[in-house]
Amino acid sequence: MTDEEVTNREVIGVRRGMFGGSGTGDTSGYGRLIREVALPGGSPRPYGGWFDEAVDRLAEALGANVFAAAINRVVVYRDQLTLDVDRTRLPVVAQTLRDDPQLRFELCAGVSGVHYPQDCGRELRAFYPLMSITHNRRLQVEVACPDADPHVPSLFSVYPTVDWHERETYDFFGIIFDGHPALTRIEMPDDWIGHPQRKDYPLGGVPVQYHGATIAPPDQRRSYT
Repeated sequence: MTDEEVTNREVIGVRRGMFGGSGTGDTSGYGRLIREVALPGGSPRPYGGWFDEAVDRLAEALGANVFAAAINRVVVYRDQLTLDVDRTRLPVVAQTLRDDPQLRFELCAGVSGVHYPQDCGRELRAFYPLMSITHNRRLQVEVACPDADPHVPSLFSVYPTVDWHERETYDFFGIIFDGHPALTRIEMPDDWIGHPQRKDYPLGGVPVQYHGATIAPPDQRRSYT
């Protein structure tokens, strides 16, 4: 990590223990591990390589006012370009990235969810990796939404390949993709309660007997102090 990346990073919380849990009776030996939860912040110009050209072209294609409202920040981290997009403007940004001849990001490789429970108002993120087959370039689009209003416009109409990926992200993280043609669970049973890949989801597990002793599930074990 460069000095510039360290300076621009955004600290959104502190993680204690190996998995970030609390009150679970950790017996792993990692209970005293304390780490900052830090994300790369916005990057200053010049971004380097073709990144400046692509961002400038997107701004020109969208128009200055729409670009300013749609792009919260541009992040260049470890030689990757990420556009932090306002969720209400996601479809128009995605369609411009797909259709503009100088951009032509024709392929969306899916969508992944992320949960940062300590990042108030931006707890849930949807992350779209895009590829331009025409220009052999890659970038990422990221949108955030609050846990209290987990709605993001579906990109099914722009990239039909995200159909099952959006269902999986809804299933595991609870992000609701408005406009998706059939937003149902894809892995968990339809009547399952909760979203298993959120960081505040219980660890679960079953008691295991071993040599006459019963080992409790991970989230019920006592700690040794």
